[in-house]
Amino acid sequence: MSNAFENGLPKGSILSFGELLLRICPDAGGEWLADNQLPFFVGGAELNVATALALWELPSAYFTALPDNALSEQILTYLQHKKIDTAPVFMHGDRIGLYYLTRGKDIKNNALIYDRANSAYAALKPGQVNWDKVLEGVSWFHFSAICPAISQNVADVCAEVLEAASARNITISVDLNYRARLWQYGKNPIDIMPQLVKYADLIMGNIWAAEKMLGIPVEPNVTESGQKSIYLKEALSSSERIIGQYPKCKAVANTFRFDAGAGINYYTALYTGDKLYNSRQYDTDKVLDKVGSGDCFMAGLIYGFYNDLDPQQTLEFATSAAYQKLFIEGDATTKTVKEITNAIKS
Repeated sequence: MSNAFENGLPKGSILSFGELLLRICPDAGGEWLADNQLPFFVGGAELNVATALALWELPSAYFTALPDNALSEQILTYLQHKKIDTAPVFMHGDRIGLYYLTRGKDIKNNALIYDRANSAYAALKPGQVNWDKVLEGVSWFHFSAICPAISQNVADVCAEVLEAASARNITISVDLNYRARLWQYGKNPIDIMPQLVKYADLIMGNIWAAEKMLGIPVEPNVTESGQKSIYLKEALSSSERIIGQYPKCKAVANTFRFDAGAGINYYTALYTGDKLYNSRQYDTDKVLDKVGSGDCFMAGLIYGFYNDLDPQQTLEFATSAAYQKLFIEGDATTKTVKEITNAIKS
């Protein structure tokens, strides 16, 4: 069984591109007001990917935009201690983006509040950044659908850097994560994402995100079925259509994470080389923190392909990594490659 990326991949750095956010975590009961303590985590979908890859000893670099001040300097030092290359970070603007999420809640819950308008990243415009310099030595570029959801100018910056990365034959991956509260500038995902996804070699998301962002239809009765076999069949159909629509794409990954009371049922699929692979299923009745699980899965896919693992190995590693993240408080995983590999269900 060969790697989806024939002849292996060049081994330069992996650049994750996106907005760094501070996650502020009030408790549901409001005790933080009396305690004068408001926990926070440093995160952002693409930074979570970069953090995992650095932990797993891959050459991980990160591009974001931050204001040139002492707080940003502290954060960059923190990232450097995690072995993330922050040299690409663009310094300009006035503020760092925030979001508030009540502890223990999902990002899809109404406990989510964004405070990222006019952030340094949101203020990026085409023509500002020297992409030749940023992309020097990069062999893999990762971004997510959160980036172009912020504003039209950031969507234009995404198109600019993707064109530059593609011209350099850099492998490109995208996570189709959908944030309804971010698409507020008069465009829908379907208006923007297809022109960005056309550059991608690896597309990750789920069948519903592919429908929302790429116009790949989901059979109406699938969502109500609740049957794994039907979901996997739909994943195959969706993946085939995506690759037919985007010829550059070599692999499509789908995650299936369903709430089961207080717990989770979780499994995934990967389509590559005209074949659908599916992971083992993981079930738990207790979850600590759902934030960043999908980012961890994305990082696991990159790890597998970068290291020339075969598709099934890549999928099992990524799925185990994502599942383990559900039991870690914070935005990014703290599990090592050995811990993740040992946790793969036999």
